[in-house]
Amino acid sequence: MKFRNLGRSGLSVSRICLGTMNFGPETNEATSHLIMDSALEKEINFFDTANRYGGIGHWGRTEEIVGRWFAKGGGRREKVVLATKLYGETDTWANNRGVSALNIRRACDASLKRLQTDYIDLYQMHHIDRGTPWEEIWQAMEVLVAQGKILYVGSSNFGGWHLAQAQAVAATRNFTGLISEQSIYNLVVRDIEREVIPAAENYGIGILPWSPLNGGLLGGVLKKERDGKRRLEGRAKDGLDAVRPQVEAYENYCEEIGQEPGEVALAWLLAQPAVTAPIVGPRTQDQLDSALRAVEITLTDENLARLDDIFPGYKTSPEDYAW
Repeated sequence: MKFRNLGRSGLSVSRICLGTMNFGPETNEATSHLIMDSALEKEINFFDTANRYGGIGHWGRTEEIVGRWFAKGGGRREKVVLATKLYGETDTWANNRGVSALNIRRACDASLKRLQTDYIDLYQMHHIDRGTPWEEIWQAMEVLVAQGKILYVGSSNFGGWHLAQAQAVAATRNFTGLISEQSIYNLVVRDIEREVIPAAENYGIGILPWSPLNGGLLGGVLKKERDGKRRLEGRAKDGLDAVRPQVEAYENYCEEIGQEPGEVALAWLLAQPAVTAPIVGPRTQDQLDSALRAVEITLTDENLARLDDIFPGYKTSPEDYAW
């Protein structure tokens, strides 16, 4: 496994981050534990979860699955850089959502209990909270750091302007602020190249792409469809229909260079300077193994240029839309 520091921090994380969103809703606990064991054996030391994961009506179940895995001992917790998130409501009671100082305190304590640990390495805001001032957010996070309950703070689904706001206020408090931003980013969805990535690079914030295969569209979906291994319906079918010519060209090119589409999609992300680690959410051991192979793929300048031809990206703003 290859490693990189997360943003400007001294925290060393694997180039693949194990996402756990499927643990519970899609993957049973026993299989989830096996996948985490395998990830650790392959030196994936970066695990990501959230207090809302677990499925409708089962908020927090995924953290509980991870917590019971930690409880098995064997150095599991000590070897893992643990990331979790807060923002969405976990019940309908007032104040149990967002990133108010009250919910930051309550949500952190609840996650620690479910995860069966006394600290979280990376505590992330799952969404921007426009109703809470940054002074309140940072004061609450500073308290958690002082208490030893969290070590670093990250964001998710923030705009470039939000990153700038966050860091500006953190600087006035002599606080580290954000070290990571978790955004949707893949060959198909490249919107963050306009402003989020430039802001992140300026402030030393590492990018953690979620949905690196864009819901499976970059994982060889057309071949699977032809082979009868996957049937697309509803939103998945509509999403494919919108980019079918590009996906067809992409799969043909992957075949031409002798690589699997899903692995090329991850390798492309790993080649982007701002990216620390794509978040992969395997439902099976085979999917985890595929992600691991992507780390060993080196795409040439010619490969990268051809992928940009198939899925054009964006220039940095304002050059993207101005002269």
